[in-house]
Amino acid sequence: MHNHSLALANEPVKTLLWKLSVPAMAGMFVMSLYNVVDMIFVGRGVGALAIAGVSVIFPLQMFTMAVGMMIGMGTSSLISRSMGAGDMKRAERALGNAIFLILILGGTLTIVGLAKTTFFIHLFGATDDVFPYAKEYMDVILFSVVLHEFAMSSNGIIRAEGNAHVAMISMFIGALLNIALDPIFIFVLGMGVRGAAIATVISQAVTTLYLLRYFLSGKSSLRIRVKNFLLEWAVVKQIVSIGFASFVRTAATSFIAVIINRTLASYGGGISIAVFGVIRRVMMFATMPSMGIAQGLQPILGFSYGAKRYDRGIEVIHKSAIIATVFSVAAFLILLFFPGPIMSIFSTDTALVSQGTHAMKLAFLAFWLVGFHIVGSTIFQAIGKVIPTFILATSRQILFLIPLIFILPRFFQLDGIWLSIPIADALSFSITLVMVIPQMREFKRQQALIEGGDIACMNH
Repeated sequence: MHNHSLALANEPVKTLLWKLSVPAMAGMFVMSLYNVVDMIFVGRGVGALAIAGVSVIFPLQMFTMAVGMMIGMGTSSLISRSMGAGDMKRAERALGNAIFLILILGGTLTIVGLAKTTFFIHLFGATDDVFPYAKEYMDVILFSVVLHEFAMSSNGIIRAEGNAHVAMISMFIGALLNIALDPIFIFVLGMGVRGAAIATVISQAVTTLYLLRYFLSGKSSLRIRVKNFLLEWAVVKQIVSIGFASFVRTAATSFIAVIINRTLASYGGGISIAVFGVIRRVMMFATMPSMGIAQGLQPILGFSYGAKRYDRGIEVIHKSAIIATVFSVAAFLILLFFPGPIMSIFSTDTALVSQGTHAMKLAFLAFWLVGFHIVGSTIFQAIGKVIPTFILATSRQILFLIPLIFILPRFFQLDGIWLSIPIADALSFSITLVMVIPQMREFKRQQALIEGGDIACMNH
């Protein structure tokens, strides 16, 4: 048995959970930190409307990420299975096809974006005072689309090979370089929002070079071969069909950001868009520990379920749910008691800070429930149940948040937008609870059957 499998089978669940969660958390922490720091530099260096300008372009970045994740997840699944079956040719063909797909899809997005910048910025909900900042940012950031997609999908592929540390280092390089370059371009060179975009493009380019060097150096068990760039329908179909659910989930975030920005523009204007930009970054940062725990839970639960070790499966779910809830409650308390100081980190603009403080108190009302929802939706993914995974992955955004954003502002104006967030959190928590409890009962029933069988054998 492989060392990794031995650990999954025998190591104490708690030790194993931390061992697998901490690297995931570290990578995500640095990425979230970059997102937050980037916003602080823009807010402090340029102003509140610049925060709104960068926030308006968020749907474009989410859509880019959705394409990268779709190709990454689909390809890594195909590569894992091909390598498991000893078919390296098929694995390398998948890699070649993935790179070519990124060039085609990313290149198309860049060209269409550059041709229709003004149309997209208005579509994304920019008000007149926010437009110039959004345009300055978007004109530059479009050049990072292919690089961003390549980095996103390569990380999934490298994890599939079993080299999680390389994927983590690439995330560190991109984020830390961006944090270092931001103040140089924004403050020292006085380039404002455009400087923030240039810093992002440069750090994405360096990350891409690091990942290419890994694939070309022979450290990877996969080689990039030009002949594999020729798209093969069967390979493309597999990549897209496996990655499609994750594409829908991330693209939905992009779609929702457009709806929220447009609603904010009509009820509150540029400052409200900036407030939402800050709240979203803070939310990403606050959910990160729970996401890390969920990533650690997945391989342990998947392995235990496959090995019929339901006792270990139940134990890892209990521990993950408790740890994620502790993180969520801690974040909830900090955000509830210190919304003003948190808003002030991003900007000195009094209108932004006062509106943001009020909005934050409302938006994070149900945040203490979020950890359980994240862990709960990962349970079904780990045991390979497609429909429950899809329902729980999309419920918060598509089933609840979109309708709430259309309905609540009619009664509560701007507050209606902020209140849709905790109501969607509470509803998705309830649906997770309703689906997880029967699944846990089923695990316990299976475990009892196994233990009953063991006792019967011993009595014979």
